[in-house]
Amino acid sequence: MSRRTLLQTGAAAGLTLAAANGLPAWAKPIADIGRVRKPGSKPFPRLREGEDTMPQVDHIIVLMMENHSFDNVLGMLPRRYRNRRDVDGLPLNRKGHPTAVNLDANGKPVRASRAPSECQLQGRPGQNWNASHTSWDNGKNDGFAKASGYSAMWFWDKADLPFTYSMASVFPVGDRFFCSTLCQTYPNRRYLMAGTSDGVISTSDVNFQVPAKNGSIFDRLDQHKIGWRNYYTDLPATAIIPGTITIPRQQRGDFVKIDQFYSDARRGKLPAVSFVDPHFEIQSQENPQDIQFGETQVIAKVVNAVMHSPNWERTVLFFTYDEHGGYYDHVPPPKAIKPDSTPPLLKPGDTPGSFDRYGFRVPLVVVSPWAKKNYVSHQVQDLTSILRFIERKWNIGALTFRDANAADMTDYLDFKKAAFRDPPKLAHAPKIAPGLDRCHALGLHPPGDPTPA
Repeated sequence: MSRRTLLQTGAAAGLTLAAANGLPAWAKPIADIGRVRKPGSKPFPRLREGEDTMPQVDHIIVLMMENHSFDNVLGMLPRRYRNRRDVDGLPLNRKGHPTAVNLDANGKPVRASRAPSECQLQGRPGQNWNASHTSWDNGKNDGFAKASGYSAMWFWDKADLPFTYSMASVFPVGDRFFCSTLCQTYPNRRYLMAGTSDGVISTSDVNFQVPAKNGSIFDRLDQHKIGWRNYYTDLPATAIIPGTITIPRQQRGDFVKIDQFYSDARRGKLPAVSFVDPHFEIQSQENPQDIQFGETQVIAKVVNAVMHSPNWERTVLFFTYDEHGGYYDHVPPPKAIKPDSTPPLLKPGDTPGSFDRYGFRVPLVVVSPWAKKNYVSHQVQDLTSILRFIERKWNIGALTFRDANAADMTDYLDFKKAAFRDPPKLAHAPKIAPGLDRCHALGLHPPGDPTPA
């Protein structure tokens, strides 16, 4: 089954129903550092749940793309911008050439290199549970090529993603922002929305048989009458949590097409919380797509719409990816607190493991008038940190141990100074045709390619 088919299945169901040793200090597990907060714990224990603790922010937006590691997308950022030299990007030699090397399954060295075009390969690299653990290799991060072949060592640069690089050169970046678990899209997106995958480790139909035992952030927002919307292009990603799509929520307009997002932004009518989804088959940047489709058709359009919205002065937008997609990253994922007592739903042949470790780093840029200029966060965070930011805003009790103990992303913001009250001018998104010509020269025709194969 394709991801689209699986997500359609989940959406249809909803409609029918109506190695810590040797790691640096930052990598120590939270349980070893201080007091562990429990599920249900409020960010501000003495305040009532639902109380607004962040009056400077009225609108929280999450734009999540698909399947790229930090080094794969932003690894060359410190090389391209002097003000970004504090970013922990790809290891480079004095000439600025990447030094990372992995051995493939045949023992042949594969060096990190710029991808030959903007297009990716079909089904490669891979990032399922086994491939991710092979890539991690107990903290050595030397198994990417072994797990997935030479394309796992590809990266893209400023010339390929000019808008993303421009945005990351101005707004705060997190270089210790990890996906939540060493596996695929569905479990990681569940962490974003529910603080746990409830045992799910794969993007498969098993996902839709496993409810969120402790509910989702959408349930909590509804409980406190806080408005939210999932703006989608082909399919709403919130359908990943079984039972999210209900008739009352449909009737209320919680699931609308992305054109409505641009209209709401233009009219200053954005809700309190927005989840914005690309077209998952064409624009999400997952392989075998042309990565510039997502840059031009979604990322630049959404960010520019927000920056020029009447809502801009009271908005925080989190731009990130759900997981690493099998692409190389040089930073070993640190230990993490288990979200709950549910073990991974392993099958025969699956690598033994637990939910006590983050996944690989993914890109993270925080876009807001309150964002700290030139700031780079080195604080360990994961997808549940965005969840915790939403919980902090309205003092909502945590869903699991993971979000209860997550760093809440407020280090990116300075509410005493709106450094970007006037939005910065960012680079234009690339024109699609030159990149497609490079793809065609290699015999690649990505989904959505307007040129006949």
